[in-house]
Amino acid sequence: MHKFRSYLIGGLVVWLPIIVTLFVLRFLIDLLDGILRLLPQKYQPDVLFGVHIPGLGVIISLIVLILTGIAVTNFLGKKLVVIWEAIVSRIPLVRSIHSGVKQVLHSVLTPGGPSFRKVLLVEYPRREMWSIAFQTGKVSPKVGAMLDEDLLTIFVPTTPNPTSGFLMVIPRKDAIELDLSVDEALKMVISLGVVQPDH
Repeated sequence: MHKFRSYLIGGLVVWLPIIVTLFVLRFLIDLLDGILRLLPQKYQPDVLFGVHIPGLGVIISLIVLILTGIAVTNFLGKKLVVIWEAIVSRIPLVRSIHSGVKQVLHSVLTPGGPSFRKVLLVEYPRREMWSIAFQTGKVSPKVGAMLDEDLLTIFVPTTPNPTSGFLMVIPRKDAIELDLSVDEALKMVISLGVVQPDH
């Protein structure tokens, strides 16, 4: 019985990561393929070619992103982006969503930016119970002055799905900075603490 259990666990360790990886990739491919449904019916690849080509949405999405990147980095493209953002900034609900998403992307994707660069240990959900958190930024001096504290905004992810979690504002003195990379911390969160850093 002990050997059977060892074989079962050995098989799970090999196959489960492969299955989960394939499942996530399939989900992303299906999601990007779904973008093609935004095209008019007669211009959809399934209609044009008469057959469904899996992954075509991924290729088209990458081409569109690269071409957009090339377009917005030249003088004319930058002008068009400024005009577009001026239009969007006048639409009440759209303005809030657009500017919020843009700020998050700039903050996360900018090399050397402060967001999600530091892994912290914070006492949550109660004293003497610790959680992994990521520093997302510094609170503005105006807000900090109200509480007379040096404050941080942090994100405490949930396990095993780190895309959901809690945004919190805490005093800097209540956060312990860990000598971990964001990747190492995410592996800990996703694996329920089973995968620990080597150092």
